[in-house]
Amino acid sequence: MRLLITTPTAVAVDRQNVTSVRAEDASGGFGILGGHADFLTALTICVIAWQESDSVRRFCAVRYGVFAVRGGQEVAIATREALVGDDLEQLERVVLTAFRQAAEAEAISRTESLQMQMAAVRQIVRYLRPNRSAMFGGRP
Repeated sequence: MRLLITTPTAVAVDRQNVTSVRAEDASGGFGILGGHADFLTALTICVIAWQESDSVRRFCAVRYGVFAVRGGQEVAIATREALVGDDLEQLERVVLTAFRQAAEAEAISRTESLQMQMAAVRQIVRYLRPNRSAMFGGRP
């Protein structure tokens, strides 16, 4: 099988003779062997592990992404960030923690941005809405 892991700016992994791939989506961990049916899923922040014909396990931490099996002979992963490493413990401890912290910071930033947008909309509506007391015959 061929394993291809790409980011928007680079090809992180392009390996032939891969015998198995392991990844994780929202439902949990899963594995793929050669000849697998076509498959598509959204990855969480996880470590992709694969084994080649030399029986050596290799690893790549990814920050979300799309995982696709095509024709049982190609596994393609498109992700925002990928970091290849030989030490599984280090990838899990350091890299995944950094990826998760970045994801949390993005979520906080999106929430704050949404709150600012809603405040701006409220302010615009307040200035565009006619005076309520004038609508009911009262003094402005």
